[in-house]
Amino acid sequence: MATNKRKLRVTELDFDNIKDNLKTFLKAQQEFKDYDFEGSGMSVLLDTLAYNTHYLGFNANMLANEMFLDSASLRSSVVSHAKSLGYEVSSPRAPIAVVNVGLTTTASTKTMSAGTAFTTSVDGTDYQFVTIADVTASNTGSSVPFDSVNIYEGSYITTRYTVDTSDVDQRFLLSDSNTDTTTLTVKVQTSSSDTATTTYTKAKDLTQLSASSTVYFLQETDSGFFEIYFGDGIISKSVSDGNIVILQSVVTNKSLSNGATAFSSPTSIDSVSSITVTTVSGATGGAESESIDSIKLQAPLDYAAQGRCVTVDDYKTYAKKLFPNTQAVSVWGGEDGSYDTSTGVSSNPEYGKVFISIKNTTGQNLTTVQKSNLVSAFKPFKVASITPVIVDPETTFIILNITFNYDSSATTYTKDELATFIATTVSQYNTSNLQEFNNSFRHSRLTGLIDNTDTSILNNTTTVTLGKFFTPVVAKTSYTLNFNNAFYNPHAAHNTDAGGVISSTGFYLDNSITTEYFFDDDGSGNLRIYSLSTDAVRTYLNSAAGTVNYATGVISTTSLLISAVSDIDGRASSQIRITVIPNSNDVVPVRNQILEIDTVNTTTGGNVDAQATTGLGYTVTSSGTTSTTTVTTPSSTSTSSAY
Repeated sequence: MATNKRKLRVTELDFDNIKDNLKTFLKAQQEFKDYDFEGSGMSVLLDTLAYNTHYLGFNANMLANEMFLDSASLRSSVVSHAKSLGYEVSSPRAPIAVVNVGLTTTASTKTMSAGTAFTTSVDGTDYQFVTIADVTASNTGSSVPFDSVNIYEGSYITTRYTVDTSDVDQRFLLSDSNTDTTTLTVKVQTSSSDTATTTYTKAKDLTQLSASSTVYFLQETDSGFFEIYFGDGIISKSVSDGNIVILQSVVTNKSLSNGATAFSSPTSIDSVSSITVTTVSGATGGAESESIDSIKLQAPLDYAAQGRCVTVDDYKTYAKKLFPNTQAVSVWGGEDGSYDTSTGVSSNPEYGKVFISIKNTTGQNLTTVQKSNLVSAFKPFKVASITPVIVDPETTFIILNITFNYDSSATTYTKDELATFIATTVSQYNTSNLQEFNNSFRHSRLTGLIDNTDTSILNNTTTVTLGKFFTPVVAKTSYTLNFNNAFYNPHAAHNTDAGGVISSTGFYLDNSITTEYFFDDDGSGNLRIYSLSTDAVRTYLNSAAGTVNYATGVISTTSLLISAVSDIDGRASSQIRITVIPNSNDVVPVRNQILEIDTVNTTTGGNVDAQATTGLGYTVTSSGTTSTTTVTTPSSTSTSSAY
């Protein structure tokens, strides 16, 4: 069907297309036949019309986008949509440390006031930590101890507003966009002449409110500041003319002081200057305000949860809400298996429990205090009969040995430069595809990415080894490591003379540091302990030092007194690393397991492809490989290597 050029096309939004459409339309008119639009002042008019149309179309498109949560791009729009779902956006979070404070005094009681400041230093920068509540303690003889005091990084700020109901524009705003709203205390003073105050709590359940409920509501404003507002006298208590609203909170530097461990005491506490401060738990938990992407993801999930934790997804949603430093979370019900710190996940059901594993954005496991606080925070949302249990994530490291073939005539890069490029590819795959729960390692996908690193790379052979760490205790103890993936063991007694498929870094037994020992296996399910002679001959101390389940990927030791460990990768360590050859090059994590490529021990080497350079023709084959069973004989250093 022919286009009618006398009709203007209105579906184009691009500037150039709009202008071309206008010219096409005008050229079809008798009045402008053979008119030179580009060589006349008419071109300026067409530019103006095209720009105007483009701007209107763009604004209309953006307006439509901002109307929906999933397509909105402005933070104010996203926050507004989240509010309509009843979702409260998370503010910045201050790092929290836990300290014991002792006052040397004979006084019967002493009070540590809210806002009491402590100082610390991180990377040469000084930071202030403060208390957010008055704490009173009693004398225990010659001192007054304040145990397990939470201190928050930042400045303790007090803001006051005098209520004026005639001012329709009056708003009760927190004074700084970096305010941690979890530290907020809201009090209402009757008047300037009546100093009596009432502490208000944040509203959580509208169905439980009455006209006399002393609660406040919290929301993020268009400007990025948080606003306090009160009820109307029907849904919770309202404020009256002359009331003074007192807002006390911590303004924080967010994550900058995470990791602080040493704190100095203030000059005095309640007139006592003899003060000792002992750190119970270092500073953790500092975080930025919730991102736009997080709000878009969490708001619908929070709405679906309806303020209670029943399903696995509910617990995932509230774990991220209650612990903002959550990078990833894994949840499973006790009916799917229990969790034992000595053995990891077991198949035995443990009804009445839900297990929650959180990967912290700081890379560290949650502290005992953080776990306890998180369990308490779940109480208002959980089903009464269910007990949340916080377990640490377990990282399984993937160690790669990469050998690539390349056509030297097809590139100006050297072998070492190509190896560097491949290392970058591996690092990017590690960041984008691993390091979170439920993210599997796919061998063929990685080898394909390696082949595509440069056009000169013809193929690659990449072998896989798995590694896990465990920390010995200073006592005779048995240990269990669960890789959750089968080990390579094609037949009984496989590779028994060369040490099976298991190897380890060095360690010392029974309080002796004269002989360094290692682990291997006999291919028949027995874990062995051996030492190395100067000519690298293995002498076995114990050929039944534990068991190896090749099918399930579980290694268990007998009771051992490991008194010391060797360096790992040239650095002092408190751990032992166990490495194994997996049955499959694809590695799948289970529950609280996280996969990560060990970039330190991953090796990359290249070879010039002879067939390509001699012109004999070369057909690129699949990069997929199977696991090798070669075990490198360990040297007399601290590491016995299977890769």
